[in-house]
Amino acid sequence: MGATGDKVKGRYSFIYMLEDGQWKIAHHHSSVMPEEHSGASASSAPIADDEVRSLFSLWNNALATLNPDEVAKRYSKAPCLLPTVSDVPRTDYDSIKAYFVDFLKKEPQGTILESYVTSGPDWCMDDGIYEFTMGATGDKVKGRYSFIYMLEDGQWKIAHHHSSVMPEEHSGASASSAPIADDEVRSLFSLWNNALATLNPDEVAKRYSKAPCLLPTV
Repeated sequence: MGATGDKVKGRYSFIYMLEDGQWKIAHHHSSVMPEEHSGASASSAPIADDEVRSLFSLWNNALATLNPDEVAKRYSKAPCLLPTVSDVPRTDYDSIKAYFVDFLKKEPQGTILESYVTSGPDWCMDDGIYEFTMGATGDKVKGRYSFIYMLEDGQWKIAHHHSSVMPEEHSGASASSAPIADDEVRSLFSLWNNALATLNPDEVAKRYSKAPCLLPTV
């Protein structure tokens, strides 16, 4: 922070969409590192990657019960659920249960298609792509996900869960559109960072799409 000299480390996700010929930020999530507020000891042994991935089955098995209480119990005492089919963040037991009352009517069962794991003392994160089969209709829905788990009272619980549909399903992009190169994606961050450097909030806001979602750090 130029004003104070402080350094702050955080996790981030940017989802960019091509809008009117320009790459704009459609979704931006920024949050502090879990170990900064988990109270975990630095000597705690990290969880193995395969064990992190297996935590999904606990949540998926809870879905299979069709009992919203069982699903809500998979979340931590201070959770944040950003669900697929609701614009409302769910940050407590009752609101998470209320979301799953409706969602479970579709009889969803999920399968992970791609998984990327990060872990540290008493926390772990699983990001990727999953697909749901809705038993009530036979429909299949593919989405992006992130689970952040924290060890709470000796059990791994979901502290943060973000789920959203794949961008191509609602972007209007043609299937023949050429994908952007990885290095070009990474360079898009500099456009946002350069906007920060102007100290002009309008310049920063212009980096976002017409229908954006920003989940800020502070």
